[in-house]
Amino acid sequence: DVQLQASGGGLVQAGGSLKHSCTASGFTFDDHAIGWFRQAPEKEREGIACISSGNGTRFYKDSVKGRFAMSSDSAKNTWYLQTNNLTPEDTAVYYCAATPRTCSSYSRYPMDYWGKGTLVTVSS
Repeated sequence: DVQLQASGGGLVQAGGSLKHSCTASGFTFDDHAIGWFRQAPEKEREGIACISSGNGTRFYKDSVKGRFAMSSDSAKNTWYLQTNNLTPEDTAVYYCAATPRTCSSYSRYPMDYWGKGTLVTVSS
């Protein structure tokens, strides 16, 4: 079975940081792209970042560029999303998702596999 195990949400003050993890099982790390998405209260889910594991190509939504950074550890089959300088506007449920295709933008659809969302609340 393909599974994505997500973690890293929490409550943080504005200006703080959180690091999300997304650990995959059931598929080959280098053959997949990982997208990060979020859904704020009463808003649609949006893509915010995407990384193609094979060549390391990264894309970020403008609103997170310079504050969020993706990385990965192939030995652990894990991708990370470091989120810094968080603002209340970053409050959302965050998701990771995977696809055997590559990223062509920060918002790649469709994705084939989804992790459970993790809630991030940023207080002012």
